[in-house]
Amino acid sequence: MLSEIWSDVRYRLRALFDRDALERELDAELRFHLEREAERLERAGLSRDDAMRRARAEFGRVDRVKEASRRARGTVALESVLHDLRISVRALSASRGFTLGVVLTFALGIGVNTTMFGVVDRLLLRPPPFLRDVPRVHRVYMKSVRDGVERTHDATSIARYLDLQRGNHTLSSLVAFDTWHVAVGEGEATRELPVAAVSGGFFALFDARPALGRFITPQDDRMPTGTPVVVLGDAYWRAALGARRDVLGRQLRVGRMLFTVVGVAPPGFVGLGDGEVPAMYTPLAAFAWNARPEDHTRDYHWQWPQLLATRAPGVDVATAQADLTAALARSWLARNAVEPSGASPVQAARPRVILGPVQASRGPAAGPESKVALWVSGVAVVVLLVACANVANLLLARGMARRREIALRLAIGVSRGRLVRHLVTESALLAAAGGVVALVVARWGGTAVRALFLPNDLSGPGLGDGRTLLATLAATAAAALAAGLAPALQALRSDVSDALRAGGRDADARPSRARAVLLVFQATLSVVLLVGAGLFVRSLHNVQRVRLGFDVEPVLVVSEFMRGVQLSVPERVRLEQRLVDAARAIPGVVSASPAPTVPFWGFEGRPLFVAGIDSVSRLGDFTLQAGNADYFRTLGTRIVRGRAFAATDDRADGPPVTIVSAGMARALWPGRDPIGRCVRIGADTAPCATVIGVAEDIRLDSFNDPREYSYYVPIAQYDFGAAGMALVRLSGEAAGRAESVRRALQRVMPGDAYVTVVPMREMVAPRMRSWRVGATMFVALGGLALAIAGIGLYGLIAYGVAQRRREIGVRVALGASRAHVLALVARGPVRLVAAGVVLGGAIALGVARGVTGLLFRESPADPLVYAAVALVLLAVSLVAAAVPARAASRVEPTIALRSD
Repeated sequence: MLSEIWSDVRYRLRALFDRDALERELDAELRFHLEREAERLERAGLSRDDAMRRARAEFGRVDRVKEASRRARGTVALESVLHDLRISVRALSASRGFTLGVVLTFALGIGVNTTMFGVVDRLLLRPPPFLRDVPRVHRVYMKSVRDGVERTHDATSIARYLDLQRGNHTLSSLVAFDTWHVAVGEGEATRELPVAAVSGGFFALFDARPALGRFITPQDDRMPTGTPVVVLGDAYWRAALGARRDVLGRQLRVGRMLFTVVGVAPPGFVGLGDGEVPAMYTPLAAFAWNARPEDHTRDYHWQWPQLLATRAPGVDVATAQADLTAALARSWLARNAVEPSGASPVQAARPRVILGPVQASRGPAAGPESKVALWVSGVAVVVLLVACANVANLLLARGMARRREIALRLAIGVSRGRLVRHLVTESALLAAAGGVVALVVARWGGTAVRALFLPNDLSGPGLGDGRTLLATLAATAAAALAAGLAPALQALRSDVSDALRAGGRDADARPSRARAVLLVFQATLSVVLLVGAGLFVRSLHNVQRVRLGFDVEPVLVVSEFMRGVQLSVPERVRLEQRLVDAARAIPGVVSASPAPTVPFWGFEGRPLFVAGIDSVSRLGDFTLQAGNADYFRTLGTRIVRGRAFAATDDRADGPPVTIVSAGMARALWPGRDPIGRCVRIGADTAPCATVIGVAEDIRLDSFNDPREYSYYVPIAQYDFGAAGMALVRLSGEAAGRAESVRRALQRVMPGDAYVTVVPMREMVAPRMRSWRVGATMFVALGGLALAIAGIGLYGLIAYGVAQRRREIGVRVALGASRAHVLALVARGPVRLVAAGVVLGGAIALGVARGVTGLLFRESPADPLVYAAVALVLLAVSLVAAAVPARAASRVEPTIALRSD
């Protein structure tokens, strides 16, 4: 049985790839049978000629027998397709310029879609590697009402995590996790690396086996201290430890403690893949004890871990949410019992739980980058549509040039279906070549695009990823169908007699309706993309012009990490003063100041009490800042009224003073002078802090929240003692000096303690990422669409000039001026582009309203953007039309009239 099947397969393969030899064998076999029949008839008494004639008559037509034999092979359809492919390859090889232009157009359109699919797949679609039971796993989000506004949180405290773990009845597991940058190693080898803190059940969520040793277990994560063990990530194990297999049992300093290596994660394991791939994983309890050696099981104030819940089998999302909401309410009451002033009453807060997708970028706390990625993906599809319209238009123009050839093929009996199949095969071949080149484009441009959307991600799929290849294949098939449909329909409507009568003379001088529609379509989509680009560019410009209330480029942020070095508060204060003095001694440093909080990094709030105001917190968000007499000079914040801190204010035993922001002054004392007013900080029984100055408003966590207010106290009166950070101002741009400043300050740190130095720019930049990404991608893709449309318009008009060469020669011979010929060639296409500009502007106005939330102080109907886009597109169309039109105006009548 198997031998028969294999014999049949070999025969069919031979029929496909050795067809000539099989045809020779068939001819020989037919001749053999004819000759045997003729010999039989000769023996019956017929002459040789009569016997052959009689044998042919009895045997039937040879061609018909051959065709029946070919059908019996079962490969006729495939042979036909291969025949079409061979013809298409020969035809396209003869028009190399045309073929190259179409393939590159397809490659750009498909390539940007492949690239954006990789980003969207990583952000929104692809679950973390190895995660099991994906439909039942959810991120836990907590909502509560504060000051009349419901807020969403994805971080909680260890105490609340334990309350929810004990108090639920519908989950099969609830785990906590987070990733921090922590010092790893000792001495000069110390580096800050991303370290994941995970609860004991975290690894049980994954179908992954350790490459070495074991994973973290619930026994390792017993509160409050846990067991100091660590599981290394594959990348760190290979890069830092040379993939040595004797690492198990080795001790590694993480933070201030020594952790024992118990395992190595397998290649490709990245945890939840939210951003940076963790270098290592530690138990949640041990990590917390390492950071703050105290019992966290009743501490609701330190909120940092995120939660991941797995529903029990048979439990739906609504039931699990209701169960966790009830557990959260009980936890809320438990916190109020431990910290009576720690939270608002449960009736006022109305806490509830939302179970969201495991991908953070799809959850209710997702940043604007996810929305921008979706919009840019839509833009990539539009670019592909522009490319397909461009190719379809070129194929239509090429079809007009080949109409005599098509008519001859129809006249000799080729069916219209077969002709359409050939044309579709040709466009599919072009699209397939474009798809192959698109993978190269995606590989080349994908790294830069992923760096925009996923700046810390190292876990993205490569070029050979199956999902990416499948997306490329789908885009290629769609492009082939979209681009080949119009030429195929044109072939179906082709009139054979008209085409044959026309001979080699000029085709219809007027552009076909299909070509006109496609040209308008390209212009319309280009306008939509360019309007989006203009709106995002204007938004980015507006963001960059915002006065943050402090200087960004010349400022460095210094953070201290004691790493187990035990110092008293007075000793820490003296250490910070030595750091500030050391910073001032560095050449190029203008000033320095301790600072417990930094805008766009971390800030601190305290209850405030002002005479005559029942609840200060209802008026806005008030954050505490502290510094020395150089603080405002270092940060670059201007004092608009009163005075800054003086050296005499910076004494712990001095009279309490404060400086408030201009917005805070307006909120607390509208229409009145704030200087000399009293503010009590922390409690209504605290000493009165006298307002001595008003500083300009600063942005703390967003670019457009008008309710962010700041107040400042001298660092000596900051009741937590040590600040933990410092600000350093340089005379020029600071980013390039960060490492030299770090080395200078590191010499001051005792023992294993160390400092990090980060430019202020790096703290502000992430908040601008969505506008920068939107502007970059919209401009890049809008410019690409514009280039494709412009090149397509040029090619279309050039084809038209070649087709109308004889007509133009006649016009020139009859006295037509060069200006007349220029207008004749360019007027029609430019009018079509103008129509596309009008239509595209109307569509863009409607679409732009959907991105209003992603814009910054920019109207979706900005007339300047629309006018600029219209001028740019019309200018490009004029340039694209001018080159072939100018060539047409120089046609020599005698040459044109002699040509066929």
